[in-house]
Amino acid sequence: MTHPHTGPHTDPRTDSGAADPHTLVVRLDSVGDVLLAGPAVRMAAAGSRRVTLLAGPLGEGAARLLPGVDEVLTFDAPWVGRRPAAVDRAETAALVEALARRRFDRALVLTSYHQSPLPIALLLKLAGVEWVGADSEDYPGSLLELRHRRAAGRHEAEAAMDLAAAAGFALPEGDHGGLTIHPPPDTGPLTGTDPYVVVHPGASAPARAWSRERARRAVAALADAGHRVVVTGGTSEKELTAAVAGEHALDLGGRTGLHELAGVLAGARAAVVGNTGPSHLAAAVGTPVVCLFSPVVPADRWAPFGVPHVLLGDQSAPCAGTREVTCPVPGHPCLDAVDDAQVLAALDRLPPASPTRAPHPARNTHPTDRTAEEARA
Repeated sequence: MTHPHTGPHTDPRTDSGAADPHTLVVRLDSVGDVLLAGPAVRMAAAGSRRVTLLAGPLGEGAARLLPGVDEVLTFDAPWVGRRPAAVDRAETAALVEALARRRFDRALVLTSYHQSPLPIALLLKLAGVEWVGADSEDYPGSLLELRHRRAAGRHEAEAAMDLAAAAGFALPEGDHGGLTIHPPPDTGPLTGTDPYVVVHPGASAPARAWSRERARRAVAALADAGHRVVVTGGTSEKELTAAVAGEHALDLGGRTGLHELAGVLAGARAAVVGNTGPSHLAAAVGTPVVCLFSPVVPADRWAPFGVPHVLLGDQSAPCAGTREVTCPVPGHPCLDAVDDAQVLAALDRLPPASPTRAPHPARNTHPTDRTAEEARA
């Protein structure tokens, strides 16, 4: 639903005075959030001469993987994340200056259903961006030219596309609106060539993943059932992946960056992972997902998008809808109660992975990556 705060709906492509304008897309949170913004970004790119994506430090790596993005700016917004940055006048001024120098014709602010776009909309107005569109339940005053209200229960990827459509954008011909990234590298030297299943045991929010011991038992059960298992994780998760892999799996903890992880996921038969960034990265390379989905956030908004998947976990558990980072229920029953037979059955229900998809056409396959401070210099 579109609710302009004054007057009728306006088309930024004509009101900006630019037939092929420079568009700013804002998505300030983490890897998964940025990947889910990918289809909306491609919509914006199809109607723009250039697209800049403003990301947070956690999502910057994912932003660089999205087709349609020409430049990435980074800002650590003090209203985003579980450990938000302190308000810094100099950093905020640097961002406003960096945005102003680019003379954007329009901006789309993408947020989750529980977030407000108004803090960044204010900064965009201070930077001289004349046309800003966003989902907003709060009255925006003069901050938004397009005040859009998302339909109830929409998946995050669909909600972003709804906003882009309300702003007058459309997917390019042949683009079916799934997640995608630039082609990942060949990671065969890391994984070997025999078929395998990825288990990614970590998550930035512990409530959204198995406990370490439960993940270790699952890997052992998968190996006993004849699956070759590859365990993945970031540099900070090397102790976790080593414990989970044990003697049953190949441990790649700390050995892949985000693009290399995409390559490992692209080569997998399936991925077993919680509701976290690698779940959406698997979807972006066409790999089926067994998703351990804690109900702390709604599955209809955050499930793997556009690929075959099976959700495991008690969606009616007492933690449902709490957005808790750490499980508030002793024993983490919503996920740790998922037994090995359920995991094996879920894998059997998934079809074979499709070949890695090529990205949709992008004008620049290597977007510039800059912080606001660097961009000002």
